[in-house]
Amino acid sequence: MDHILSELPMGLGMALAQNMRALECFAAMTPEEQRAVINKTHTIHSKQEMRDYVAGIADQTIL
Repeated sequence: MDHILSELPMGLGMALAQNMRALECFAAMTPEEQRAVINKTHTIHSKQEMRDYVAGIADQTIL
């Protein structure tokens, strides 16, 4: 996961830090799943969109 953390966009990292359930879910993902989550963030353009996206991680609705 250390390599994945170096790829983590700042906005995603901040949103995950504010949502412990999402952070736990992200940490439990395979590296491929984590990369898919990171890649999706490139289409997100606002803090609220990022918060909603991260909430989806916690709910497991984004995969």
